[in-house]
Amino acid sequence: MNSILEIGKEVLKKEASAVLKVMDELGEEFEKVVEILHKCSGRVVFMGIGKSGLICKKIASTMSSIGTPSMFLHPADSLHGDIGMLQRDDAVVIVSNSGETEEIIKVIPWIKRMGLPIIVITGNKESTIAKEGDVVLCVIVEEACPYNLIPTSSTTATLALGDAIAMAIMEKKRFKLEDFANLHPGGAIGRKLFTKVEDLMHTGDEIPRVYEDTNMKYVILEMTSKRLGVTGVFNKNEELIGVITDGDLRRAIEKYDNILTKIASDVMTKNPKTIKKDRLATHALKKMEDFSITSLFVLENEDDFRPVGIIHIHDLLKAKIA
Repeated sequence: MNSILEIGKEVLKKEASAVLKVMDELGEEFEKVVEILHKCSGRVVFMGIGKSGLICKKIASTMSSIGTPSMFLHPADSLHGDIGMLQRDDAVVIVSNSGETEEIIKVIPWIKRMGLPIIVITGNKESTIAKEGDVVLCVIVEEACPYNLIPTSSTTATLALGDAIAMAIMEKKRFKLEDFANLHPGGAIGRKLFTKVEDLMHTGDEIPRVYEDTNMKYVILEMTSKRLGVTGVFNKNEELIGVITDGDLRRAIEKYDNILTKIASDVMTKNPKTIKKDRLATHALKKMEDFSITSLFVLENEDDFRPVGIIHIHDLLKAKIA
């Protein structure tokens, strides 16, 4: 008898293989689906029974989160009045692994009477429902259940396919991070997407500042007092021309016999990385990660190199952005 751990790994292996199988079989039908849903001026209405219905609800939620209005309509309820929720500009996505779900078969004539496009996601391309679809996406996979009966691999693959459709539509719509932020005002996502650099940056006297001819003794004192592990180096016009970090200090100690005889311009790193104050804090985090740095001086605009603030990785951690 297989161990519990072996069973778990086997299930995950089968479900992963199912997703890869669906990926390998994607073709022009997928492109047609994305085009139909992208052009839909109404709502994308998902229909399914049982576990397929649960998958429909998740995909509909994902679609709505990227600005494509979507909803779930229970096929049985639609036969008892809820069909009136459908509107002329909607598109319908039906999920049925067997393709023979009785409640859906009964409601299809009403959908067709309204002239709505029907997209079918099914595990049986020869089924009754598949034959009624304008476009059919097949998810024909072996279930992870030892009897090939319990919806496991099929629901996982369908969910992944729904995500693929949503991300493709997102790309076609040129959906930006700021657009996503407007649809997620609450919780951790909202915090990450609404918090801007100017909300977290240090300003005024908190900005570590020395000038290009400042002696290194006073550079070190400035870095120590501001406790950010960095200082900006400025010219006489108050423009940022460089930075000195803890790492720059260590390298300077290795390079020079007596670092205290040097000035800031001898040690600084030129062309420091900066960010505009109106950028999202997540952009600051990504820039720090991309360049392996821990702070960014903040500008009012890209043409004015007189910083209005500085933001440190610790500020992002405290705000739970990182």
